[in-house]
Amino acid sequence: MTATAAAAVATLVVAEVFGPTVQGEGPSTGRRASFLRLGACNLSCDWCDTPYTWDASRFDLRAELTRRPVPELVDRLLEGHPGIVVITGGEPLLHQRRPGWIALLDALHAAGVEIEIETNGTIPPTDYTAERVTRFNVSPKLQHAGDPEDKRIRPDALAALVTTGKAAFKFVARTGADVDQVAALAAAHHLPAHTVWLMPEGTTTAELDTHLHTIADPAIAAGFNLTTRLHVYAWGNERAR
Repeated sequence: MTATAAAAVATLVVAEVFGPTVQGEGPSTGRRASFLRLGACNLSCDWCDTPYTWDASRFDLRAELTRRPVPELVDRLLEGHPGIVVITGGEPLLHQRRPGWIALLDALHAAGVEIEIETNGTIPPTDYTAERVTRFNVSPKLQHAGDPEDKRIRPDALAALVTTGKAAFKFVARTGADVDQVAALAAAHHLPAHTVWLMPEGTTTAELDTHLHTIADPAIAAGFNLTTRLHVYAWGNERAR
């Protein structure tokens, strides 16, 4: 089978594909983007805002997730000429050794769009993924996420992501103590302060406002950047926005 034919039959397990919208978090906040949300995750955060991608105890994953051909996904992602395509989840790097992943990155790279991967930072990227991707938006989880530390913090994966030179580290925070925890993790895992972003936890504007007010001063004092969740301010907690 030729590479073109292989790409035509390659598939990925998808929760949703949407856009153009805007990137709501991190260094690219406000930029026009399309999103591909893949299924499955290796963590189980208590406050996860996309549990329908992985939590079979609460959702019918057979209904939520569908296997879709890559060419169809690429066509949809490029509608409206977004500057960025964001691949998220779930945990998208669970898929990176599948033929569909390689076909997807090849097609997006050939189309000339920037590619951002949103990852929890527990899985090292392959060399191929690191070569094709414009930025990794890495979101290591703090204690309030609920998973044990040895599951949510993987030093080998964080080191590999730092080594790419393409990683921005985004931490969800609620309190000044959370900011202290981020500072300790950044120091322990050699995450440069200028690559660290603090984001308030919340799925309503009221929650975001409260937590942003709490974390802003200690985050700035620690040398970190701040981001909010622009899509929540624009559309609330509406899916596929």
